[in-house]
Amino acid sequence: MPWTFQRQERPSVRSTRRRPAFLAAAVGAAAILVLSLAQAGTVSAATSAGSHGRTAVTADGLRDLAALAPVMACEDVVGLDLDGVTDAPVTITAASVVDDGTTAPYCEVTGTVAPANTIMVRLPVEGWTQRYVQTGCGGLCGNVRINYGQSSGCPVIEDGSVASASTDMGHQGQNDGSWAADNPQAQIDFAYRGVHVTAEVAKALITRFYGQAPAYSYFTGCSDGGREALMEAQRYPDDFDGIAAGAPASNMAVQNTYHHAWNVLANQDEKGQFILLADKLPVVHDAVIAACDGIDGVEDGILDDPRACGFDPMTIVCADGQDPSTCLSTEEAEVVQKLHEGARTADGKRLEQEISHEWGSELEWTLFVPATPDGHAQSENFALSYLRYLADPNDADPDYELSDLPLTVKGFWDTVMPSSSYMAALDPDLKAYRKGGGKLLLWHGWNDQHISPQNTLAYYDAMQKTMGKGAVKQFAKLYLFPGMAHCGGGDGPNSTDVLTPVMAWVESGRAPDRLIASATDDQGTVTRTRPVYPYPTVARYDGTGSTDDAANFVAYTPKKDVGPDYRWVGESLLSHGYQTQCKAVGDDLVCKPLHPKGKAKKHGKGHPNDKGGHGRTGR
Repeated sequence: MPWTFQRQERPSVRSTRRRPAFLAAAVGAAAILVLSLAQAGTVSAATSAGSHGRTAVTADGLRDLAALAPVMACEDVVGLDLDGVTDAPVTITAASVVDDGTTAPYCEVTGTVAPANTIMVRLPVEGWTQRYVQTGCGGLCGNVRINYGQSSGCPVIEDGSVASASTDMGHQGQNDGSWAADNPQAQIDFAYRGVHVTAEVAKALITRFYGQAPAYSYFTGCSDGGREALMEAQRYPDDFDGIAAGAPASNMAVQNTYHHAWNVLANQDEKGQFILLADKLPVVHDAVIAACDGIDGVEDGILDDPRACGFDPMTIVCADGQDPSTCLSTEEAEVVQKLHEGARTADGKRLEQEISHEWGSELEWTLFVPATPDGHAQSENFALSYLRYLADPNDADPDYELSDLPLTVKGFWDTVMPSSSYMAALDPDLKAYRKGGGKLLLWHGWNDQHISPQNTLAYYDAMQKTMGKGAVKQFAKLYLFPGMAHCGGGDGPNSTDVLTPVMAWVESGRAPDRLIASATDDQGTVTRTRPVYPYPTVARYDGTGSTDDAANFVAYTPKKDVGPDYRWVGESLLSHGYQTQCKAVGDDLVCKPLHPKGKAKKHGKGHPNDKGGHGRTGR
C-alpha cells in the first residue's frame, strides 16, 4: 500500500487539563465529587493552583498538599475494570507492595494497554501528596523502567510521595529497530500514542486507588524521553501541567539518519577504514581548551558557550619532525572539522544544523570515533536501526547500508520525510499548551555526543518566531549546561534538579531564574557547583572566592547572540501544519494530516507539505 494521506478534522483543543469523565463511578461519594469536577474540566493547571490557594507553599515553591492514604488494597487493583479509560482495552496483570527499605513503600502495578504497551505504575501506600510524575524512555525503548533522571534533591521524589508511571512504548526487547518491520501499530505507539495512553491509564488507577485525581501531573524525560515530552506538549497539551524535556531527540528522522551516519562516513577513507582514532581526541580537546577556555573569564576546562570558540583544527597539524602523537595529520584535521560542522552535500548545503558537535566536547566523541582503523562506531548502529526499519514505515530494508544514504537535497527529503510527519516532535506552535497553563523546561548539555544542542536551540528559536518571545517567556525556558554530556556526565557540573523548578512554576507561579548544577568525585563528594541561567543568559564569575562555588557567579546576558542562524536544508521541518496522525491498516501505516487547514511557509521543492517524491532513494 502506498504512503497515504487523508483529510481529518483538527482535534479540539481544550484549555484545561481535563480528567477522564469515565472515572466518576469508580469509588465512593468523595471520589464521585472529585470526578464530577474533572468531567466539568475544572481540575486544570490553573484551577488546581486556585483550589489550593490557601495552601501553604514550601521553601521549594511547592504546594504543601495534604498526604492521602489509599482507599483500596494494592492487590485489589488487579480486578479493576478499566474499560473506556483509553482507546483500547486495558489489562492489569499484577499489583503488589514493594517495601525494600530504599524508598517509601509503594504498590507496583503492571499491565498492558492493547495491543502491546506494557506499563508500570507506582502508587505510594501511604502519604501520597497528590502529584503524578510520568517518566520517559530512552533510545528505541522496548523495556519499561521508571527513571526520574535529573531530579537530584527533588523533595517529593526523595520522600517517595509521588505516584509515577512509565511504558515500553508498545514493543519489547529489541533495540535495533527490527520490531518496527510490518508492525505499524508499534511504530505509532513509539511515535506518540504509548506515552499518552499510559498517562490516561495511570491517572485512572490513581483516582481509583486514592479516591481522588492528581492535583498536578508532570512529565520528565531525556533523549528520546525528551522527544516524548515535547510530543506530549504538541499533541496532547492536556496531559501534563509541567514538562521537563532534556536533550530531546525531537528531530528523530534526521538525528538517526544523517547526523549519526555522517559521524561514520566523514571519518572513513575509500577503503572504509577510520581516519581519526580515539587516541587523538585528547590532543584535539587540549588544543580547543587552550584556545578558548579563557573566553568566558574563567580557565576551568569548560566552555560556557562553545559557539564563541573559533577553533581551527589545521592549527594542530603536525610540523616537520613533530611527534605524531601530539598533533594531527592533515586528513585527521579535516575529519575533525567535518565532525564539528555536521552532514553536508557535496556542494556544501547543510543537511543538519550548522554545528553537529560543539568544540570542547571532543573527549565524548568515542561514541563514534573508534580506537582502531577497522573498529566499530556506535553511531552506525543508531543510523542503521532507523534507516532499515523506521525511515520508511511501510518498506523495511534489512540490507540497507550507510553507503546507500544519498547526501543530496532530494535524497534528504526522500529519506526523512516519510517518518518525520509523525515521528518528529518539531511543531513549534505550543499555544494550546501555554493556554492551558502548562510550563515547559527544556535543557541540554553543551557536550552532548548523541544529540546536538543546536537541535534544541533551533526548536526554541522556532518557538519564539512562531509564538513570539514574550509568549514563550511566559511558559518555557531553555537551560544549556556547560561541559555536560548526553543527559548527564561530562567534564562540567552535570547533576541537577529539573523537576522541582517545574513543579514550583506550576504550583506557585515561581518561575525558575536559575538551576544549580554540581560535579562530584569518585567518592560522591561535591567538587564544583555552578549556576545555569535561562538561555541566552550565562554565568559569569564575580571575581571573588572559588570558581568552584556557584555563589561566586552572577547572571550575564550577552548583547549579541554568537550562535548560527539555523539555515539548513531541513529548517522547514520546524513548522506547524505538516504533521500527521496515523493508523494501522493490516501491515501498513496510513497517515492523514493532523492539522488539515495548517499552511506552513513555502520553502520550495522538498518542503514537508510537498506530498510528492517521498519514496526511498539511494538503493
